Amino acid sequence: MIKKSRIWMIFVFGIMLVLAACGEKSQEDVVKKLGESVNGLTGYKTNVEMKMTTGQEEQVFKIDVWHKKKDFYRVALSSNKEDKGGQVILKNMDGVFVLTPELKKSFKFQSDWPNNSSQPYLYQSLVEDIKNDKGAEFTTDDKYYIFKTKTNYQSNNNLPHQVIYIDKESYTPVMVKVLNTDDKTAVEVKFTSFKINPTLKDGDFAIDQNMAKVSEEEDVPTSGAGMPEDLRVMIPVNTVGAELADRVEVKLADGKRVISTFTGDRNFTLVQEKRNAVETLSSPVEVDGDIVNLGFAVGVLSENAVEWDYDGMSFYLASDQLTREELIEVAQSVQGQEVK
Repeated sequence: MIKKSRIWMIFVFGIMLVLAACGEKSQEDVVKKLGESVNGLTGYKTNVEMKMTTGQEEQVFKIDVWHKKKDFYRVALSSNKEDKGGQVILKNMDGVFVLTPELKKSFKFQSDWPNNSSQPYLYQSLVEDIKNDKGAEFTTDDKYYIFKTKTNYQSNNNLPHQVIYIDKESYTPVMVKVLNTDDKTAVEVKFTSFKINPTLKDGDFAIDQNMAKVSEEEDVPTSGAGMPEDLRVMIPVNTVGAELADRVEVKLADGKRVISTFTGDRNFTLVQEKRNAVETLSSPVEVDGDIVNLGFAVGVLSENAVEWDYDGMSFYLASDQLTREELIEVAQSVQGQEVK
């Protein structure tokens, strides 16, 4: 009887050893597998829903990402509310571009985007953040490998960490929560679909094709017909303590410009403009600045200013007293309120 009990105990112990060997992967195993998965891709397509709670209201946006190995990217951003007035970030053999098809505008950047900053909607960027943070926290649940890592936002120190959820079966991202300095979710990114190794051509990342494609989908007018004459004057919710001191409206031959001056401990000026006629597409304008994702729009961030397009209007926020982080915060809040 005792002999049988010992045999049974040995048997059970052996089963436990087998189960342990087949159990959860270690953090090192998962990181290694993620690196292999990214390196083995010829490309991917993913649809993303992004929620931002950095302002007073929650804002929801859609992002469609195409990537073709090695360095071709197409990131199309649009608003869930109107699904119009979208923008596209392109990276191809000629460089990095931001397109605003609705306004027939395009900018060219001297930039190593997307490698110069964290990009919560790009697979490669998330894996690099995981690999580069040796102190990353690692946990698991039934479905996901979960990493909490440092972020690398060169223009914004107010979002220091992110929580990345990786599907256990496919090793693709499912969700990312970007955390503020209070460790609360400021940006939530959900990957609603993820297609590995789709058929993509170099032409899918060409400027002309993307300008024509998006414009055609959105039925963008090329003259004053169908475009509203009234300019909706937008003001920032976050004014960093400054108050509106002056507003000047300038009538243009084909539209209107509004110049709003805010004064306080730190002063800034917001210029908003709307044209009733869309200019003919020209060559991309080369700019000296960085790409900044404002959530609802993609902007150009320079030393003392940020410029962006949204809902058929152009905006320019300038100050020699605000930090780059404050410029971004004020710009992000302009979309949240309007005065008619």
